[in-house]
Amino acid sequence: MTIDRRAFVASLLSACPDALVVTGLGSPSYDAFAAGDRPGNFYLWGAMGGAAALALGLALAQPARSVIAITGDGEQLMGLGALATAAVQRPANLTIVVLDNGHFGETGMQRSHSSLGLNLAAVAKGCGIEDAFIVRDIAGVEGVAQRVNARAGISFAQVIVASEELPRALPPRDGVYLKNRVRDHLGLAPL
Repeated sequence: MTIDRRAFVASLLSACPDALVVTGLGSPSYDAFAAGDRPGNFYLWGAMGGAAALALGLALAQPARSVIAITGDGEQLMGLGALATAAVQRPANLTIVVLDNGHFGETGMQRSHSSLGLNLAAVAKGCGIEDAFIVRDIAGVEGVAQRVNARAGISFAQVIVASEELPRALPPRDGVYLKNRVRDHLGLAPL
């Protein structure tokens, strides 16, 4: 059984309206934008493997705000070191959500390691993220949202989603604009 990733992301963001959101390139960005653009969304373009690391930095800089990293299995595989760093830093306000379709969607739908047996939740646990788990149905969005809103520790959710090509909803791609928009949303001066 797999989850409609766009429905999962829309439900999660609806349940966490005040969270700051960092999305990985490709489908996670398209899905978050399709759910409704928000000034607290930072769509990460051209930095494959960087979503969890950037979200960690944001969580450490904004400890009073919930931060969600939404990324894909392929991207998280390229940034496994960020899981170890996040586990060591232990921010109470970070939730990493990996939309796992078992493929490298942005490079041609080649099978990823997770489709070949790698358990990303087990990897996160091995790095020291104790609250790491797999979500296999849409009802699991409630548990993820509760963790985001509680800000009671770092969490990692491996969400098993359908491997399908959905229409692209393209968010802004101007990195300076996105950075300054998030800074403005946080009451900080542009850089």
